[in-house]
Formats: sequence, structure tokens, C-alpha cells
Amino acid sequence: MAKRERVVRMSVEQPLWRALTGYRVLTMVYAVLLFAFGRERYERPWVALLYLAFLCVWTLATLPKVANAASCTKRFLVADLTVALVGILLTPLADAQAQSVDHSTLPTIWTAGSVLAYAIKGGWRWAGVASSLVAVANLVERGHPSRDTLHNVLLVWVASIAIGYVVEVARASERTLARALEIEAATRERERLARDIHDGVLQVLAMVQRRGTALGGEAADLGRMAGEQEVALRTLVAGGLNRPSLVSEDESEGAVVRVVDEDEEHDDGPVDLRLLLAPRAGATVTLSEPGAPVLLAPPAARELAAAVGAALDNVRVHAGSGARAWILVEDWPDEVIVTVRDDGPGIPEGRLAQAEGEGRMGVALSIRGRLRDLGGTAELISVPGQGTEVELKVPRGKAGQGR
Repeated sequence: MAKRERVVRMSVEQPLWRALTGYRVLTMVYAVLLFAFGRERYERPWVALLYLAFLCVWTLATLPKVANAASCTKRFLVADLTVALVGILLTPLADAQAQSVDHSTLPTIWTAGSVLAYAIKGGWRWAGVASSLVAVANLVERGHPSRDTLHNVLLVWVASIAIGYVVEVARASERTLARALEIEAATRERERLARDIHDGVLQVLAMVQRRGTALGGEAADLGRMAGEQEVALRTLVAGGLNRPSLVSEDESEGAVVRVVDEDEEHDDGPVDLRLLLAPRAGATVTLSEPGAPVLLAPPAARELAAAVGAALDNVRVHAGSGARAWILVEDWPDEVIVTVRDDGPGIPEGRLAQAEGEGRMGVALSIRGRLRDLGGTAELISVPGQGTEVELKVPRGKAGQGR
């Protein structure tokens, strides 16, 4: 199955909708029980009974409406708040003493669920409008509001606006996080493409430039043009590309580059890293490996082998054709370590930083970038006149997962 990098956006509002669903059911049961245990105080119990029966049917029938933001429409919010307001205003009709005694309204705290739906759906402004309407209905129902009434009205108003504000902040944070993940994914893709281009096209152009300059004549003009194209391509890579991936196949005297769609990649199981590194061994490259297979997930094994290839390319280009290189593979329980060492002249101090400034991103992208994507590290040690050593280290767990 093809592996593609996707940004998955998880809604932070969904737990709030689930909590609201449970709240509506529990407060519906509470309103019914409150009426059942205190029905003797109602002068017209049939009014309360009819309203509560409708409230139960409405609450249960509209549970899907409060399952998520998409199903909770504006029309439903208006109808739901109307049910709450009607219940509040019907309370004096069913309980004549409600205005003189602090009795609860017919919907009781179920009303807060309607206001909270406004807060989750539309933020603090919607919550402020809905809670204000509930406050007016409560004041009208009481006639001459008491301290407890004012306290309850203020509590609902403040709580709903606060929840609405939190929802708006969560949405803004969610959008920022999604954008950051998209940028990170695009950046990783550009770096991967830059590594592949460096391993293939740029190596060929650099080789043509060197050979052409050495041969002279028309070949020198060809080498000069290849050098110009190399500089242009390095600039383009450094500026950022985002195209289908290029996969290089290095050969001893050059490289063949082919375009591969990600849908063609199939990861059937762990890959023995030794098999991928074996073609790198030769007359000037010695490979030392464990006797047992070094199994890694295919993406991790390919990236680690490509990083080793990039290190050997640097040896061939910068240390000269007569330089020797050694590859050491170590398979530890918690990590995989591959060391590439050569007997070349080494790297002068500050040369890597200068190369990166000139757009030559071989070590930065082809080696360190690959290991960073695997969750590992690439450490380069070089002493002028004593060769260079590159240690590629990948934690076993992350190496097993791949990119």
C-alpha cells in the first residue's frame, strides 16, 4: 500500500458536542423527576405534563442534531431555544406560586443546554445573544426577580460566553496547527526532492563539468554549460520545489534518474540493510557487516542506504579516485549505526558551512536531512590530512517505522 504524507485534522470541538449530548439527556431526566416528586404544588399539572412530554420527545429526537457542528444548523438552534423559552414562560401557568416562591422553571437546567449549543456552534457572540434571551424570559417569568434568580441568570450568561470564547480560541489554534503541519509536510517533501536531485542530476552535471574541463576544446564548452545548469538547479532546489519525487540509481561512472510515482511503492516487509549496502562495496570500498540480517522497514532501509551512498559520493568527488573507504554496519538492540570512513585529505574547517551558503546541500540534505527524517543523527568528524568519518545513527524503534 502506497504511503503518502497527509495532514489529518482532528476537531477539538467533538468532545464538547458529545458532552452536550449527554448533558441534554441527563437534564431532561432531571426535569421529569423534579416534576414527579413535586407535582402536588402545581395548580395545573397537566400543563407541566404536556410540556415535559414534548420536551422528552424533542430531546431524544434531536440527539443527532447535537452530534457535531455540521448537523447543528441555525434553524435547529432557533427551534431548540424556542422550546426552552416557552417552557420558562409556561411555568407560572402550571405553578401559580412560581412568581412568589423560588420554584424551578419547567425545563430547569435543560435550558442551559440550548445556550451551550449556541456557544459551541457560533462562539461567544452567539452565546451572548442566546443567554440574554433566556435571561429576559426568566425575568419576565419571575415578575419581580429575587437574588437567586439574578444569580442564576448571571451564571448562565457568564458561563456560556466563556465557553464560546474558549471554542473560538480552540478553533484558531486548530487552524494554526493544521497550517503548521502542512508547511512542515511541504518542507520535508522539498528536502527529500532536493536530496534525490543531489544524488542524481547534480552529481552527473558536476562530473560532466570536471571531465569537460579536463578534456578541453568543445568538451570544455559542454562542461561550462553543465556547470551553469548545476548552479541554476542548486539555486532552484535551495529556493524550494514541490514536484513528483525523483529517485536516483547511482552507478560507478554516473547516475540514471527516473521519475517514480509514490503509488508504485509497495512495502511488503522488513528489508535487510546489508543487501542494500552490498552493491556499494568494491575495489576501493570495504563493507563490514554483522553475520545476521539487519532488518529495517523498507523506507528506513532505503533512506539509510541512500545516505551511505551520498557519503561515498562525497568521498569519490572530494577525496580523489585513489581514496579508500570503509563501511561498518552495527546492529544494536536499540539502534542501528552505519559508519563511513575514508583516508582522504579531510575537510577543511568551515568548508561545510561555506558549501551550504553556496547552495551545495549534499551533507545538509542528502545525509543529515535523511537521518533527521528517520529520527536519527548524522555526525561528521574530519581532521585535515587524516580523512573523514560519518556516523549515521538511527534509533531502532524509529528505524523500524520509517518515514
